[in-house]
Amino acid sequence: MRIMDEILTYNKQFVEKKEYESFATNKFPDKRLVIISCMDTRLVELLPKAMDIRNGDVKIIKVAGAVIAHPFGSIMRSVLVAIYELGADEVCVIGHYDCGMASLQAASTIEKMKERGISEEKLDTLKYSGLDLEKFLRGFSSVEESVKHSVDIIRNHPLMLPELPVHGLVIDPKTGRLDVVVDGYED
Repeated sequence: MRIMDEILTYNKQFVEKKEYESFATNKFPDKRLVIISCMDTRLVELLPKAMDIRNGDVKIIKVAGAVIAHPFGSIMRSVLVAIYELGADEVCVIGHYDCGMASLQAASTIEKMKERGISEEKLDTLKYSGLDLEKFLRGFSSVEESVKHSVDIIRNHPLMLPELPVHGLVIDPKTGRLDVVVDGYED
């Protein structure tokens, strides 16, 4: 069975058995927190458990490396919506040790694209359109520095409330231990 077929078969039973009832909440985060976290599979259940977060407690934005690459991109827009429309009063950027973005090599990713059928012509079109694909696909060398950078983008955004705490943490994907990189209450 294909993945989507499995999901839809399960979903039908989930709805028929009314298993959704135990997840009932509203769209406003009870803990008034928005989290930007990595999309790493090890964090799907570990991160909420390690932070004592339940359904309805927070807004979670998942992105590779927990990186905010652009101050006017969709991640930052989501943070602003969480604050101004959904009542979040704090922001937390959470990277993790052993992150794939720390070892990401743009050249390797581009080669994998070519192997899967992306033509040199398409890559050239992007290059001639002004996109630096090497920079776009670049990872980072230090998860702590990457978290600090994302925190700085949020803090220095012209639409961000200066008094709103922005925290930076790094989680160990093996144990769930959280290390503070930026304490938003002190800075």
